[in-house]
Amino acid sequence: MSHAAQPEEREPEPIKVLVIDDSNTIRRSAEMFLRQAGYEVILAEDGFDALAKIADHQPRLIFVDIMMPRLDGYQTCALIKQNPKLKATPVIMLSSKDGVFDRARGRLAGSDRYLTKPFTKEGLIAAVTDYVKSS
Repeated sequence: MSHAAQPEEREPEPIKVLVIDDSNTIRRSAEMFLRQAGYEVILAEDGFDALAKIADHQPRLIFVDIMMPRLDGYQTCALIKQNPKLKATPVIMLSSKDGVFDRARGRLAGSDRYLTKPFTKEGLIAAVTDYVKSS
């Protein structure tokens, strides 16, 4: 008996999620959690790397670490949000800091949410689900 998926039951393409973090450990953890949940994952090491990948892959949601060399998360988020084509793309800040100032600065840069590291699989998936189902 064949268990072929019905075309109307599945989305034609998996939802693309971009994870920007200079830590290989964080990138790999996020990739593993998101892939297990059925998302397509694009990885970037820093803001410059991410900007090129955003243009190529057009992710539905972006996670960005705050503390990165060259272009930090606040700058990367602001550049994404200043682009009219990307403005509606949700950006979730990742940080080991959980202070009010850090959250406020993320909001000023245009971020949609703030997730504290180390994150759990459940927290990461919940963040994606909240934005993907509303778009």
